[in-house]
Amino acid sequence: MTATKYFFDHPFAEKEREEGRVEGREEGREEGRAEERAEAVLNILSWRGIDVPPAVRARVTACTDLEQLKVWSERAVHAAGADDLFDGGGA
Repeated sequence: MTATKYFFDHPFAEKEREEGRVEGREEGREEGRAEERAEAVLNILSWRGIDVPPAVRARVTACTDLEQLKVWSERAVHAAGADDLFDGGGA
């Protein structure tokens, strides 16, 4: 019978951890999630026919706080204008 060798137990995985690559991958995933949420916020506004000025687009796409982006996506559903994302106006 052969022993099963799982990746996290493998010498290659240990080397990845030592060199910080595992943490780097997780940071990349977080960045990807933030980009997707920012895109969702902008899409919601666009689908609703709300014009998105460059300053609003820049602020939303620069945000990396997933919780803030979630709040903005919820506000985008009810916003009367793009600026309502930031002041909570709308509904």
